[in-house]
Amino acid sequence: MRITIAQLNYKVGDFEGNRDLICKTIDRAKAEGSDLVIFSELCITGYPPLDLLDRVDFVEKCNQTVEEIAGHCEGISAIVGSPTFNTGSEGKKLYNSALLISEGKVIFKTNKALLPTYDIFDEYRYFEPEQHFSVTEFMGVRIALTICEDLWDEQPFDNKFEKSRLYTISPMDELAKQNPDLIINISASPFSFRKVEAKKMIFISKAVKHKIPVITCNQCGANTELIFDGASLVINQNGEIYNQLDYFGESIFTFSLEDLISGTILHKEKRHDPVYLIHEALITGIRDYFYKSGFKKCILGLSGGIDSAVVVCLAREALGDENVLALLLPSRYSSEHSITDSVRLARNIGINYEIISIEKPFSAFEEALAPSFKGRKPDITEENIQARIRAVLLMAFSNKFGYILLNTSNKSEAAVGYGTLYGDMAGGLSVIGDVYKTDVYRLAEYINREKEIIPVNILRKAPSAELRPGQYDTDSLPEYPVLDSILYQYIELQKPAREITVEGQDQELIQRVLNMINRNEYKRYQAPPVLRISSKSFGDGRKMPVVAKY
Repeated sequence: MRITIAQLNYKVGDFEGNRDLICKTIDRAKAEGSDLVIFSELCITGYPPLDLLDRVDFVEKCNQTVEEIAGHCEGISAIVGSPTFNTGSEGKKLYNSALLISEGKVIFKTNKALLPTYDIFDEYRYFEPEQHFSVTEFMGVRIALTICEDLWDEQPFDNKFEKSRLYTISPMDELAKQNPDLIINISASPFSFRKVEAKKMIFISKAVKHKIPVITCNQCGANTELIFDGASLVINQNGEIYNQLDYFGESIFTFSLEDLISGTILHKEKRHDPVYLIHEALITGIRDYFYKSGFKKCILGLSGGIDSAVVVCLAREALGDENVLALLLPSRYSSEHSITDSVRLARNIGINYEIISIEKPFSAFEEALAPSFKGRKPDITEENIQARIRAVLLMAFSNKFGYILLNTSNKSEAAVGYGTLYGDMAGGLSVIGDVYKTDVYRLAEYINREKEIIPVNILRKAPSAELRPGQYDTDSLPEYPVLDSILYQYIELQKPAREITVEGQDQELIQRVLNMINRNEYKRYQAPPVLRISSKSFGDGRKMPVVAKY
């Protein structure tokens, strides 16, 4: 049997586009002599369709699209993922299904049993879990067809309070009782740079445990804040990787099942530095956010700091230098090198830039507010006014010329509220809002891996918002390595305050940081979508009450 894995990039709700992509791939696989093409979870809709699943017309369109693809399957079969109606009298109205189609019809269907409701997932909101399990036979091969989580019932978690077995049933254990010859898993698994190797080990362990090959097909590309890394796997019955498809990009791979079973290793396992993966993920996220939204051009404020420098480089790689505009918006407090460093960076990467001083509008605000503020010393109010003036100017360009404003705040700042609502927190997309400050520096070093693109002075200078004389981030925050360690333990590991430790730091500092995190939930609630590269990003994956005491 010849099998094709189709690791593709789908757009949510684009039935015609997804159908054409699938059918084109079926034609290619057929030309390569393939018997079976495997597509990813919910490939008909694109993942995640969210509350579009509540619309009957949306699901009816799914069924129609499946029928159209089935009509294209002549002399070749395919596995596709789609929502299907639950025709029973009880339970949720839909199943998350994997459909084996051949010669114009669905010849086998299985439904997802383990519906994740953690982090960004809320599948039980829409789908009824399957309770019965059966293998299917195709060309004499008994296939255990599973959907994402159904093969991931034993997962390593960052949080020690999570159980290693999250579910009370193991679909694969049930299927194993029926003596399958092959495991196929279709998924739409978002990227998390700390989970890459752990996810790979899940599949390897299943192959070893059941002594049968495992084939996975994962979605690639990005939809809104979620980035899918692809990296689909073919693993033999010994737990050895026969092939691994590319990270983030579309990839189509046809192979012989007999070669897989023979124990041949076709390609070496792909291992990449986490910083490289984060870099590629963010470029993918930017590119697909713009392409799938119908936009081409972005704008951002270039401050002379490390965050905006990294974002502008990522944007340029994702969209091309002709589609990126940087505004330099100096104030009376801006250092000369902030302007010269920004100009040098813009010229290094070949993007257009403009310099607009905010002195006149800032002075106008000071004059207008002087009677009301009489007798009060300048404070954070005046600092925030400067940040909001910059946002107004950036949004003016956005409105006038059709740019999307990229937000350049990092995760460390977002965590502790070190940002101005309607100021430097403005934007249509937060590019590095899931990247801690220490990792922003690693990204900058990676961007400069072959030559100096980001001026060295930007990497070496002490971080500062430059909103008052002599201001530095450390006036308000601990050093970033210390801060990021506390944040990671509290946000990703969800440790209680008493268990958070940082060498050389007392509990008073740790508690002060935690208070800052909890106190600024209202700011994050109003932030733009954040490209997700970790297991606990701000946004849909971390649901916290805005008004709370805990």
